[in-house]
Amino acid sequence: MTELIVVVGAAVLRDGRLLAARRSAPVELSGRWELPGGKVEPGESPERALVRELREELGVEAEVVEAVPGEFPLRAPYVLRVWTARLVDGSAEPLALQDHDELRWLSADEVWDVDWLDQDVPAVREVARLAWGVSRPRRPYPFPSRGPAPEPPLLKRRRG
Repeated sequence: MTELIVVVGAAVLRDGRLLAARRSAPVELSGRWELPGGKVEPGESPERALVRELREELGVEAEVVEAVPGEFPLRAPYVLRVWTARLVDGSAEPLALQDHDELRWLSADEVWDVDWLDQDVPAVREVARLAWGVSRPRRPYPFPSRGPAPEPPLLKRRRG
């Protein structure tokens, strides 16, 4: 059996908002949104990996708050585990330094307005449930970056 490789994701929360990062690489993920993070290195705890990845990817100092329940499958042999995190006092503002070209702080009303990577959707649902008590998008996928949403049918007024 192949040993699982753990990828850590950070649900960075501040002032009631969740930090989302838009991928710029690799090309097949470009333009889609994710929770920032990365692979746990051999001998490294997931929590330490999360702090390291946030420093490398976003230039911030963060601390892990708590594990988000669940383990979210990625392509074999990878699995995503997510923790909530917060920026420590005095940390720089997050910047899109590696593999990202845009960052957004999303409120509960905005969290489903971005085109999340498919593998991040279940984790984001769980984070939204924990943070705001909501887990369902207000509208179904696909989102605009996967093609325009169909126009609603026009209602014709009956003439009497």
